Amino acid sequence: MSDATRLCPHFHRAVELIGRRWTGAIIFVLLNQRCRFAGLRAAIPEITDRMLSERLRELEAEGIVERSVIPDTPVRVEYALTDKGRALAAAVDALGTWAHDWLAQAPANAE
Repeated sequence: MSDATRLCPHFHRAVELIGRRWTGAIIFVLLNQRCRFAGLRAAIPEITDRMLSERLRELEAEGIVERSVIPDTPVRVEYALTDKGRALAAAVDALGTWAHDWLAQAPANAE
């Protein structure tokens, strides 16, 4: 097998990270604005609180999302993309274009 046909480990890690359920939706929402937890939850209606918390922790650990505590009364927590997270904008836009061009044409389970 040539190097050209081997799976790049960095590419594989990126696809596995970003391709996890709900991760793309969270990044999509945060590309447009900083959000509080409830704002993210409202923007992604089918996600559970538990799953949203888990994905936000994972993205924070990867340096893609930053969590800011605002010491108001009551205390607020906001989530935003880091520079590393905002660097995904072109990939998210390309995926959105592909989805619009190709997935809107046929049912999801058609082969």
